[in-house]
Parts: sequence; structure tokens; C-alpha cells
Amino acid sequence: MRKRLIVGNWKMNMLRKEAYELARGIAELVGDVSYVDIAVAPPYTSLDVVYGVISNTNIGLCAQNVFWEEAGAFTGEISPYMLIDAGCKWVIVGHSERRAVLGETDEMVKRKVAASIKAGLIPILCVGETLEQRESGKTMEVIRGQLERGLDGVELFSSDSIVIAYEPVWAIGTGRSATPYEAEEVHLFIRNVLDRVFEGIGGKIRVLYGGSVTPENIEDILSPPNIDGVLVGGASLKAESFARIVRLAGRIG
Repeated sequence: MRKRLIVGNWKMNMLRKEAYELARGIAELVGDVSYVDIAVAPPYTSLDVVYGVISNTNIGLCAQNVFWEEAGAFTGEISPYMLIDAGCKWVIVGHSERRAVLGETDEMVKRKVAASIKAGLIPILCVGETLEQRESGKTMEVIRGQLERGLDGVELFSSDSIVIAYEPVWAIGTGRSATPYEAEEVHLFIRNVLDRVFEGIGGKIRVLYGGSVTPENIEDILSPPNIDGVLVGGASLKAESFARIVRLAGRIG
């Protein structure tokens, strides 16, 4: 049975004091929860203060990005080993905002995924289509391409070595979420691709949904059988809102 995973992506928000207060609020509300896995992803500058709050709770630390080299002359970059040293267990890779704004390619994503797994960091690989691609009937083609190119040559130690997050670009920050049917259809397709790429273990890899997740829609989002958790954006920036999502996720299924 795949255990649910709830990840709060704080994006480029929160100065250190604010991050500390948010982490403390979340820890007080759901720090002892064990029926789902929980992770929060603050900006790099707040990893240490957040880790100081959550290190003795059931909440894991997640980074928002990573570089594929271990060390060297790569100004501004952070290696997987540096993130592990900072207390991280997870890292978000290939988020649609990085693909769209910073030109991150599937080749770059693949190298980040492989380097993270090699170091013992769990990548949360994000895939998703734009509204234009969906309306053109290209959703599955886009998802398959992102998965196959982003995982080409990647070796897993186990099904827990990676997480996939389906984040339809048209649903991120728009207030519009994919319907349970739309999300489940893509999640099932993702599992089939993972089964081919990793020879039959697609059913064991956790696949999350991300895109305007709120306490109000979390129960609908998690109702289909192939959706194992959520990548939460704006609703993770308030402790009570994020905690409600965690609690509701534990009641479903």
C-alpha cells in the first residue's frame, strides 16, 4: 500500500523569521501525524531555520531545486549532498515554473533526478501539460515525453527512491483544479509509463497531484485510487490551511 505524501511548496516566499513562524505553526498542528508523510519546501535561505523546528517531528524537509554536480565551479548552485547536509530528505525537480521561466529542459531534469537518487535524496519529479497542449489532445504525449526523457538511464534503488508529481500547468495558481476524472486518467497513464521504464514497479511509485490544491477540494482530489498525495502551493503558506489538508488526507480512503 502506498502511503500518502503531502508536500508544501513555499516557492519564493517567506523571509527567515516568517518561515520559522510558519514551520512552528505547522509543527504544532500536525508534527505528530504519522498516517501520512509530510514535507515542507522552504526557500534555500530558510532551510536551516525550518529544519531546526521540524527535525524532531514527523515532518520532512524538502528543497525546491538542486544541481547535478557534487561540487565545483558552479556559481549559485546547490548539490544534492549540500541539501542532505542541510537536513533535506526530498527535492522538487522539474517544476513547471522552472521549465517555463528558467528554460529548464528534460535533459537537465534527468541529470538532477539521477544525481539526487545517487546521493540518497528523493526527487519529486514534476510533469504536466499546458492548457494549449490539453486542448490540442496532446496531454498524454507531453507527459510520456517528459517522463521518458526525464528518466532516461535513471536507476532506482527501490520504488521509494522517487516520487512523481502531475501538475497541469493550466491549474497552477489559477484557482482551477483538474477534475478527479482528469487527474486520475493522467495518473493511471503515468503508472503505465513508469511500469515500462522501470520494469513493472510503476504500481509502487507514489504519484502526487499539484494544481490549486485547497482544503476545500482535497477530498475530491484524493478520491481516485491512483492519486497518492498532493503538492500544495499557496495553501501551504498558512499553517491552519496546510494542516487541514494533511488531516483531511488522512481521512480519505
